[in-house]
Amino acid sequence: MKVRVGVGAGLPSGDPAALAALAEQLEALGFDSLWLPEVLTAATLDPLVGLAWVGARVPRLKLGTTMLLAGRHPVRLAKQLADLDVATGGRLLVTFVPGLTRPPEREAIGVPVAERGSRIEEMLPLLRALWSGEVVDHDGPAGRFEGVAISSRPAQEPFDVWLGGRVPAALERCGRLADGWLPSGCTPAEAVAGKAVVDAAAAAAGRSISPEHFGVSIGYARTPLEPSRQRAMASVVRRPVEELAQVVPVGLPALRRTLEEFVAVGFSKFVVRPVEPPADPRAELEELARAVLDLQR
Repeated sequence: MKVRVGVGAGLPSGDPAALAALAEQLEALGFDSLWLPEVLTAATLDPLVGLAWVGARVPRLKLGTTMLLAGRHPVRLAKQLADLDVATGGRLLVTFVPGLTRPPEREAIGVPVAERGSRIEEMLPLLRALWSGEVVDHDGPAGRFEGVAISSRPAQEPFDVWLGGRVPAALERCGRLADGWLPSGCTPAEAVAGKAVVDAAAAAAGRSISPEHFGVSIGYARTPLEPSRQRAMASVVRRPVEELAQVVPVGLPALRRTLEEFVAVGFSKFVVRPVEPPADPRAELEELARAVLDLQR
């Protein structure tokens, strides 16, 4: 099992110069990947723009995004992702997520929360068909078009697409449609239970997901969070405040133990991210590397 550790960019991802410096340091230290989230109302670069910027500056670092699928046009998105994968030499990693449900992000996405799952169901098969070179006709909420094909093909073959989410419908959808699962805000025991649902759904659909394609996105804190910040984080991970410490480790030793616990139950791909902006980002990455990178094998 290949264990890999990537880093999720937070606030620095809104500053192109800081983002480039972050990527250069991640590559030099030996991290596997840089991940950019897509939050429309946050001070961050659009992930496709940000990853194209970074990909031109570092030659080896993998480039990941947890991006929205709902609200995008499938033909345009298929071309953008394929072109970006080609431009970066096959380094693009994509996990589609339904997006936040709190305002103003809920309104900015433009697709009702209750419809986001069905939009993923609609669009993911379209993306795969377009990447394969098929001529596609479609008439649905995501768009109407006839006789459309694109010449852009991803450099990676196959081009894997992962999904996030922890609710039963998201797990079942992942098993039927995706190539991997990257949840967040879960304990190792919850991840194991979720993986069982994903695997069962895949088997029922006559397919399987590689055991190498299960990972977790983990936010960590260096010191205990203030009560107001705890409440905010609890809302993001959808857990009671008293359970927050189970999914947001405090301190690098706790983060290390958490990663080891996930590895022990069969999860091998990780995106770790500080939930508070570090005072010294360069020093933070150096300490993070010393704490966790020897887990990569």
